[in-house]
Amino acid sequence: MHSENPAGARRALWLILLAAAGTFALTMGTRQTMGLFLGPLNTSTGLGLSSISLAFAFGQLWWGLTQPFAGAIADKVGTGRVLVAGIVLVALGTFITPWMTSTAGLIFAIGVLAAGGAGMAGPAVLMAAVTRMTAPAQRGLATGIVNAGGSFGQFVMAPVAGALTVGLGWANAMQALGLAVLLALPAVLALGGSAASAPGAATAAKPLSNKAALRQAFADPSYRMLAAGFAVCGFHVAFLATHLPGVVASCGLPVQFGAWSLAMIGLFNIVGSVGMGWAIGRWRMKSLLSLVYATRALAIVLFLIAPKTGTAMLLFSAVMGLTFLSTVAPTAGLVAKFFGVGNMAMLFGMLMLAHQIGGFMGAWLGGQVFEATGSYDLMWTIDVALAVGAALVHLPIREARLARTQAVPA
Repeated sequence: MHSENPAGARRALWLILLAAAGTFALTMGTRQTMGLFLGPLNTSTGLGLSSISLAFAFGQLWWGLTQPFAGAIADKVGTGRVLVAGIVLVALGTFITPWMTSTAGLIFAIGVLAAGGAGMAGPAVLMAAVTRMTAPAQRGLATGIVNAGGSFGQFVMAPVAGALTVGLGWANAMQALGLAVLLALPAVLALGGSAASAPGAATAAKPLSNKAALRQAFADPSYRMLAAGFAVCGFHVAFLATHLPGVVASCGLPVQFGAWSLAMIGLFNIVGSVGMGWAIGRWRMKSLLSLVYATRALAIVLFLIAPKTGTAMLLFSAVMGLTFLSTVAPTAGLVAKFFGVGNMAMLFGMLMLAHQIGGFMGAWLGGQVFEATGSYDLMWTIDVALAVGAALVHLPIREARLARTQAVPA
């Protein structure tokens, strides 16, 4: 950001970061608590775990599908209207979910309205807005802070959802969470400017047409490898978010460990996200991504061979939290490094689509495997293999040296 008043510029930057992080906290926090309601929805509707997992899985896919389109609109006309529509849709979809009694109804409420709204007010639009409004040297830490907002939302919302369920019942608890999302609407005042009027946007390169930008991106092997790795991230994240309470139950642990485990993921994700934002300025982003995926693989292997105690579950959740969303900031950073910020919301949105195709498979396949085998062991094996593959696929990515990149204007 450029300003003749450094103190004023810093205040404006922090207002932008808090608005984006707060929006992400409410939308992501609400989405990541939905796994707590899988059991009550199954009991209430009698549809079966497989059918309900399909609704959750469709939500993972639709969350990704909306982001390239929302990003393309935000790149052209700004983020304000996109954010308002997204926030309202998340609230509406979450609020009406308890009234749905069929698979189609759950897909509409959870998969279309809530997930689509969260995609419109999600990482592609928020990360691009923050990237446009910050100087290159600040972008790593800035996107890390925004990413930490989503983690903080999960850390807070999971135990809140558990407490509301105990006090109000699961249906009223879900509707209360839907109404809470509307608290993100004031953030539009800070993030609602157009791309052309955003601070620092005057120095950005003129955006290409959507078709030209996509052609350029998919012609780059590094972008394709980045998409493949991010798809694995989606598989892992969606499986945990949807089925971790079921994993807790299958280990014979008390039900409250489901909420505590999700909260631990959210808490340590804050540390991982901010730490990753700090690390981006010191090491190559592709190397950091490889390290994250390798850490996931090792942590799952250790969890599988460890005794399934409450302490082991919480420790595993903490390690998963450190890596859970820490892939977002370096992935967004690589997109900005490869192609600039002019088309970033759409191009990062395409990567989020790849992420959520993986997420669809993680959420849906988890339910299928458990119903077929009575355990999640096969899912963990697949997850380890994919994580190792993701760690390896990032190594050939061509990334310019940091000093050279920082010398190039945004």
